[in-house]
Amino acid sequence: MIPQSAKERLITLLGAKGVLDRAEDLTLYEYDGGVDKAKPELVVFPRSTADVVEIVKIAREFQLPVVGRGAGTGLSGGAIPRKGGIMIGFARMKRILEIDLENERAVVEPGVVNLEVTLAVQSQGYFYAPDPSSQRACTMGGNVAENAGGPHTLAYGVTTNHVLGLEAVLMDGTVITTGGAESDLPGYDLVGLLTGSEGTMALITKVIIRLMRAPELVKTILAIYDSAEDAGRTVAAITERAITPVAVEMLDGPMLRMVEEATHAGYPMDAAAVLLIELEGLREAVEEQVGQITEACNSCGAREVRVAKSAEERDLLWKGRKNAFGAVGRMSPFYYVQDGVVPRGRIADTLRYIGEVSKKFDLIISNIFHAGDGNMHPIILFDARKPGELERAQHAGEAILEYCISVGGSITGEHGVGMEKMELMAKQFTPETLDTIQAFKTLFDPECRLNPGKVLPLGRGCMEIRQAPLTEANTL
Repeated sequence: MIPQSAKERLITLLGAKGVLDRAEDLTLYEYDGGVDKAKPELVVFPRSTADVVEIVKIAREFQLPVVGRGAGTGLSGGAIPRKGGIMIGFARMKRILEIDLENERAVVEPGVVNLEVTLAVQSQGYFYAPDPSSQRACTMGGNVAENAGGPHTLAYGVTTNHVLGLEAVLMDGTVITTGGAESDLPGYDLVGLLTGSEGTMALITKVIIRLMRAPELVKTILAIYDSAEDAGRTVAAITERAITPVAVEMLDGPMLRMVEEATHAGYPMDAAAVLLIELEGLREAVEEQVGQITEACNSCGAREVRVAKSAEERDLLWKGRKNAFGAVGRMSPFYYVQDGVVPRGRIADTLRYIGEVSKKFDLIISNIFHAGDGNMHPIILFDARKPGELERAQHAGEAILEYCISVGGSITGEHGVGMEKMELMAKQFTPETLDTIQAFKTLFDPECRLNPGKVLPLGRGCMEIRQAPLTEANTL
């Protein structure tokens, strides 16, 4: 329980409207986009780095856990305060501090919504490349914490490829800066270490990001299939032609029907699968690649290949893809999104296995995923009101992720480990590797009060509110 004196100091610091402690308010912060829940004891809203420093110092004095939160769109429980304590919501730190187009960079606070960066610069011919499906809501701080991806990361990479520098607050109140606007700075790559650390090492308060010039030409292709496996084989066929589209997205039959009913994007209701493929670049190169990709799709059994004839048609196709998760609610009151990665050559095999899992657990599983880099997103439909269905959905998800590992893949491509996949880390990595990850966690957060109970398996990470101090013999 948070002492009253700690609450009073936080209210003095942030104002009465900067602190939430009523049960009905706290309920809104007990979940993210996944299936896990845990309620914070207090939610606070800093407006500056200085506020974050003071919050951390108060938390340290009273030995309270701290969890950072962006927009709560995460899908692995990364922002779930499983040990209670103080949740720091960054919604009020939402300024774009600097735009420097001459050097193709910007400086933003963690509460800035992803899409707002592109909207701020697109009239001048620039954009911010990482584009999670939740980009209309997700924030830059959350993107950095989870190393977010998106459909267009096949060519552009994930968040870490676009973060140049960070300002962060450590759990003793120290403010550090790492990386920066300059290129090739000396020293260790702490930017790379903190990006994707899931809020377990530091609280990000500023981000220096890379901006990119908009391409000369964009072409979007919709390839339609009567077999999901044929669609999966097409991805390898495109790679064999030495073409790297900026996006290759796949929707299977159940998913595309849900999407089409909700968005009327133009997807065929009778297809077994579609591929949404996008090319960008110089006009001549893109037009040549459209022809090669059409050949690849046809060679793998596509029944039809359409090229969007206008920006409006292209936007409509992407509207369907970007709003897919919301469309699932038309078929099921609850769903569980997974996030495994497999080699491109094993996509067809993985789709077959997911079908077997669906039958074994008697659950409908639809698929929508970043086929270009093998980042699978099976969506498991269930009804939490029926006893045992949530547990069946979770077991089904675990079986799929174990299969991903078995074929040389990973348990996550962009959603993170959070509290959802902690135990699977022991199947992904050796004990020695997990020891090294734990050592980094302990170095940054010796008392283990920052987002405790995430990433590392039970018994190895900080599953209690506090981990033993670094100096004690039982700590690495």
